[in-house]
Amino acid sequence: MSQLKGIIQRLEAMQNDDAAETQSRRFEKDGKVICEVKYFEPSQSFEIEIHDSNSKYNFDDIDMTAIEIFEALQEN
Repeated sequence: MSQLKGIIQRLEAMQNDDAAETQSRRFEKDGKVICEVKYFEPSQSFEIEIHDSNSKYNFDDIDMTAIEIFEALQEN
């Protein structure tokens, strides 16, 4: 559960950072990038790119975004 909490905290930090319209973070496991997440301030939405499957997902809900990241990290 603490891993999911950490993911949510990183996503919240992206929402609260006013430095740029688009924020980006990488999520890694054992030094390997599993996915990259972008937060778009104008639309208040997240985009997740899963590197292994070359998939992209869009969410406007922080909880759904966190769950998708958590599952991607668990699968690898």
